[in-house]
Amino acid sequence: MSDLGSGDDGISGSKYNASNMEGSSSRNDFESGKAGSAVEQELATKMLQIQSKRFYLDVKQNRRGRFIKVAEIGADGRRSQIYLALSTAAEFRDHLSSFSDYYASLGPPNTDNLPEDGKLKSEMMIKDNRRYYLDLKENARGRFLRVSQTITRGGPRSQIALPAQGMIEFRDALTDLLEEFGVTDAGFKGDLPEERHMKVDNKNFYFDIGQNNRGVYMRISEVKNNFRTSITIPEKCWLRFRDIFNDYCDKIKKSPDSNTADNILPPTVNSLK
Repeated sequence: MSDLGSGDDGISGSKYNASNMEGSSSRNDFESGKAGSAVEQELATKMLQIQSKRFYLDVKQNRRGRFIKVAEIGADGRRSQIYLALSTAAEFRDHLSSFSDYYASLGPPNTDNLPEDGKLKSEMMIKDNRRYYLDLKENARGRFLRVSQTITRGGPRSQIALPAQGMIEFRDALTDLLEEFGVTDAGFKGDLPEERHMKVDNKNFYFDIGQNNRGVYMRISEVKNNFRTSITIPEKCWLRFRDIFNDYCDKIKKSPDSNTADNILPPTVNSLK
């Protein structure tokens, strides 16, 4: 039996169609005032395939601080999302452990004896003007964890439904992100350089400067046909990285067959020369 929730609201579209997703009224305080990459940065992302659903966990940062956007995309392309401050994400991770333990203690589903409201276990989290309701539920299609986000000043409820069998995998992915970026919600102190971009043939390269609890770093991403690969370079070794890169450039320039020139070097590297 599939552990899929039913009746999840969402917006159709792909992960990369940001105009639909970012415009949702459920974004509340986290993404308000967005005015470009200088205001908001995507620091990391993880994708999980759990049964017929895909879940994206995106760590983002704006002037209000750092947060995690959790997006659920169903098999039919319908999408829903919630937003978690890092401290709330840490609390949610802990709840996932207790929900997983409870789920493991249950016997096999019995469709002839379902709970009247479908709820097996519930918890609530409060963060500023937001409330999160966690409900482990069961219906004719299986068991799932429904996470609903509401805003006290009004507005629509946003929610995701996580198949119960995927709670451990989701918790582990969330733990990895929290270990990298910490659990404090404070924004960065001082202004970090804006992102840089260059296009070479059919590839795009992005140079993003960010900061986590271990310091400042540069993430260099190569994007081709919606596939992204990245490397992360700690600030403490930027100069060494630049020296090695420039050394290779100099050696290639000296080669008789070289067509390398400064105007095709990544702009970030040229700016360090």
